[in-house]
Amino acid sequence: MAELGYQEGNNYTFDHLYVPGIDEYESNYRQLVALGVDIIVAAGPERSLKSALASSHTKPIVMVAVDYDPLALGYVTSLARPAGNVTGLFLQQIELTAKRLQLLKNAFPEMQSLTVFYDRTALDQWEAAQGVAATLGLRLAGFDLGDPPFDYDKALAQANPDSRGTVFVVASGFLLRDRERLADFGLRNRVHINVLLPRRGGSGGLMSYGPNFKEIFRRAAEYVDRLARGAKPADLPIEQPTKFELVINLKTAKTLGITIPANLLVQAEEVIE
Repeated sequence: MAELGYQEGNNYTFDHLYVPGIDEYESNYRQLVALGVDIIVAAGPERSLKSALASSHTKPIVMVAVDYDPLALGYVTSLARPAGNVTGLFLQQIELTAKRLQLLKNAFPEMQSLTVFYDRTALDQWEAAQGVAATLGLRLAGFDLGDPPFDYDKALAQANPDSRGTVFVVASGFLLRDRERLADFGLRNRVHINVLLPRRGGSGGLMSYGPNFKEIFRRAAEYVDRLARGAKPADLPIEQPTKFELVINLKTAKTLGITIPANLLVQAEEVIE
């Protein structure tokens, strides 16, 4: 926002509330609307957008749909002309689940089973993973982690021994918050962790594939700017990422004593050494 000419406390105010769990979204959005905000940014799971819409059907909403499909769920009628008061970005994480599993299989061709961590905001991704697993020759042990704070050690302990070596973490906003904890968990248990990483985020996860979140939120700020200048949400097409980045952490690989295939390393946008 600063790069777009906005100065906090001068020509705009940025109000935000921390959401500790999925059930707090609606009350938090109602608080923001009560503050008199002009534009709402609804980032994260479906509950975020649903709660924002429940709090106001007139205020412009910039969504960042991290782990759901707003078109399939009926929140917008079209990506090109969304109608209503919602526009923003759709991250396609459900479709990316298959690609992320494929990359993981490419890294460990002999792998036959793994553990999948998901929460109730990302059930669609768990279902997508189940749908593609057989074609990749994989058996999945899925664990619904419940509500934050998540107990990763308990979930792993419940997995079959042959599934504990690799953990695939779906793209949930709540799990993304925990990326540092997950990385530490992986190193402590000598587990290969596939989790979303921010570019140059310093996390100790082994591999990540997805959009650049910094750029996603930069685009969200540009939507806010256009709406603030008078554009209507229905006139702003919903964008989908066109670039997806593979990040491989060789430092973690060396710590775990594993070798990443060279043909996978050359595909990576970032190799952490």
